[in-house]
Amino acid sequence: MKLPAESTQPVANRLKRAHGQLAGVIKMLEEGRDCEDVVTQLAAVNKALDRAGFALVAGGMRECLVSGEDLDTAKLEKLFLSLA
Repeated sequence: MKLPAESTQPVANRLKRAHGQLAGVIKMLEEGRDCEDVVTQLAAVNKALDRAGFALVAGGMRECLVSGEDLDTAKLEKLFLSLA
């Protein structure tokens, strides 16, 4: 299923921010920053990636409902579980 750009653009923006956060985590490691600070930032990156994934799945479900496309329950469940 293809998602329209209006559904994917916010996800792309979120992933770009996560990309910047991840670069920051790598820099923190290279600079020898405190472990607690690094883990806190890494958790933020992880949450941003999770939210992006869930937004894509939700957008896909919405698109299927609007277009009248059949929802493959097993496939959707697999997608959700891959994010868990």
